[in-house]
Amino acid sequence: MSSVERPNPALLDRRAVKDGLAAALEEARGRTLELLAPLDHEALVRQHSPLMSPLVWDLAHIGFFEELWLVRRVGDEAPILDRDEVYDAFLHARADRPGLPLLEPAEARDYLACVRERSLAILDRTDLDPDDRLLRDGYVYGLVVQHEQQHVETMLATLNLRDGEYPFAEPPAPAPGPVRQGEVSVEGGPFPMGTDDQAWAYDNERAEHELDLPPFLIDTTPVTNGAFLAFVEAGGYDDERIWAEGGWAWRNECGAGHPDFWRREGDGSWSRRRLGRWEQLPLDEPVQHVCWYEADAFARWAGRRLPTEAEWEKAAGGEAPGGKRRYPWGDDLPDAGQANLAQRFGPVPAGSCPDGASPCGALQMIGDVWEWTASDFRPYPGFEPFPYAEYSEVFFGEEYKVLRGGSWATHPLAVRTTFRNWDFPVRRQIFAGFRCARDA
Repeated sequence: MSSVERPNPALLDRRAVKDGLAAALEEARGRTLELLAPLDHEALVRQHSPLMSPLVWDLAHIGFFEELWLVRRVGDEAPILDRDEVYDAFLHARADRPGLPLLEPAEARDYLACVRERSLAILDRTDLDPDDRLLRDGYVYGLVVQHEQQHVETMLATLNLRDGEYPFAEPPAPAPGPVRQGEVSVEGGPFPMGTDDQAWAYDNERAEHELDLPPFLIDTTPVTNGAFLAFVEAGGYDDERIWAEGGWAWRNECGAGHPDFWRREGDGSWSRRRLGRWEQLPLDEPVQHVCWYEADAFARWAGRRLPTEAEWEKAAGGEAPGGKRRYPWGDDLPDAGQANLAQRFGPVPAGSCPDGASPCGALQMIGDVWEWTASDFRPYPGFEPFPYAEYSEVFFGEEYKVLRGGSWATHPLAVRTTFRNWDFPVRRQIFAGFRCARDA
């Protein structure tokens, strides 16, 4: 048999890797375009909240980021679009972006298609050199895939702030499984925090380092709407004793008396707005759209505290026989019985997804709601900015609090047990909730 007839296993392996990267890129693009397809021109170009960009900015920015890394950096090709100042996220605050010379929606879609055609052609001819940190294991392609999936979640937050209903359909919520107890215990001892071996992990997840944690207890599920409603109706928002100083100042400044998107009806019942629809408040779902200060105040009111991010990661399955788990259940991508990620347009009831339980028995640690932790966003020992300082390094400090676990709007490729999200402690538009912990 000639060499032409005999397949080269190494070439076949490289082809399979490239096909997988291309498929991940296409899946992300399909999700972006599907989300925005029902919206008219006005909905795409309007700024629905000063907290968020116009949707058409996000759309073109997704293409700009892909062009920057896959066309210019990997392909070493000339720019396709000469509007770096418009679509560089660090040059203009979100509130100022409507005044920039933005591409029109049709132009943005054409630009995305042009960039994708070029980036796939470059992928086809690029050697994923294991000695090149940017190309090893397709890291730069994972960077672009995760970036786009993260912007889909950002755009969903924008749509939730928008005046007007977003059309959506979803499967029925699963019935919750039996919740064995209100909290589970996590043994103390040495614990490997962070990761060195997750191929697409961001710089702030590295380097893996050992911590020695004392034993603690953590809630089996995230705090529910029903539990948080008890806090609201007990006057929790009016009790200065349980609020951090900054939280009490925030509460007085904005007049908050309940989570964002909640409303008390005339008969005393409660409803919540979801993507423009008002519906009865589902008491069994994890609470969302609470800021860190609200989560912290609830925990104090309940005689508990928020978990540190190290406690959260250990409870989620950060140590296991054979090495660090990518997800609480293992390394395989989730099915509907393991996590609610990018499947529905809201959380599922607390106690759902029993097949995704962590080794300690905690449920829904991945998906449903981002979970506030007690920790400030700081670098790990051995941190090295890569591939650019603006992703993580410029945000380190006490101004930002860490969130863990992903939400219903998060894609499985954009979250893992080591993934670190962060935001200001006053942010409520994000799909964030929490669970409580206490010392053992």
